[in-house]
Amino acid sequence: MKVLGIESSCDETGVALVDAAGEGVPQLLAQALHSQVDMHQAYGGVVPELASRDHIRRVLPLTRQVLADAGCSLRDIDLVAYTRGPGLAGALLVGAGVAVALAEALGRPTLGVHHLEGHLLSPFLSADPPQFPFIALLVSGGHTQLMRVDAVGCYALLGETIDDAAGEAFDKSAKLLGLGYPGGPALSALARQGRADAFVLPRPLLHKPNLDFSFAGLKTAVAVRLAQLGAPRSDAQRADMAASVQAAIIDVLCAKSLRALQASGLSRLVVAGGVGANASLRQRLDEDCRRIGARVHYPEPALCTDNGAMIALAAAMRWQRGLGEGERSGAFDVRPRWDLAQIS
Repeated sequence: MKVLGIESSCDETGVALVDAAGEGVPQLLAQALHSQVDMHQAYGGVVPELASRDHIRRVLPLTRQVLADAGCSLRDIDLVAYTRGPGLAGALLVGAGVAVALAEALGRPTLGVHHLEGHLLSPFLSADPPQFPFIALLVSGGHTQLMRVDAVGCYALLGETIDDAAGEAFDKSAKLLGLGYPGGPALSALARQGRADAFVLPRPLLHKPNLDFSFAGLKTAVAVRLAQLGAPRSDAQRADMAASVQAAIIDVLCAKSLRALQASGLSRLVVAGGVGANASLRQRLDEDCRRIGARVHYPEPALCTDNGAMIALAAAMRWQRGLGEGERSGAFDVRPRWDLAQIS
């Protein structure tokens, strides 16, 4: 069974085709991705209306490219999947509308996928796929959550951010340092030139016994420290601040992840989402998990960002387990706000 996946929740248009043969892990046949980073840089962040318009321009050419790369035709598609939410409403509607229209024309079913479930399952496309059950750290621009995952569709929320997500802490701190958009990768690159112990910054909720996160106070502390330094700031000071910010975020993410593993009695951790591509975070988690005898799994770096492969994969895995029969009515909706723990 071949599943076409369309991702359009924010500022990346992703299309992919996977083959779900039997009960094995679906195999990625082809994928294509267009990032809107260059378009949004001038505004310092994502402009929803521009994002939606660009999805309209990109989704069909990307679909043609994927089918050509996979050596398939439209008639080979058995199921069309799309990101139903969460995300920007207008952007979600583009992907959903195209998916449903294509499925209706082909007489195929559609399946709306939770964006975070796509991230959660994306490591199954890696060279070292995980096995159930595991603890998942979902860490991206808008979400920071710890989940217990017992099977596809069986998710229990253990902890989440009560304010800013880790990705927002990266981006907002980067903006305070005068770095460009997207801020997170720029801050991480600058951090390689600095000292992580140069500035004393808070680790919010680090010593609390729960598994929740809070990063808003970190951004405020960065603003205060930078104001104390005054302007102009040297390149060394900016690099030191970037390194100190990154270290604070990583300390919290790692401590909470290990606490979740130990509390659950599980020995397998999955890390997914855009921040999961951070090399320093991966190195630290590898070391910490090795120390306690746990395994950690990541998606391939190219699959950490939003992409169509994770949507096609999630739809295929749900279909294999009888969790999604698909829609054939031609009707659809999107859910800009959608709690992952609510799906089954």
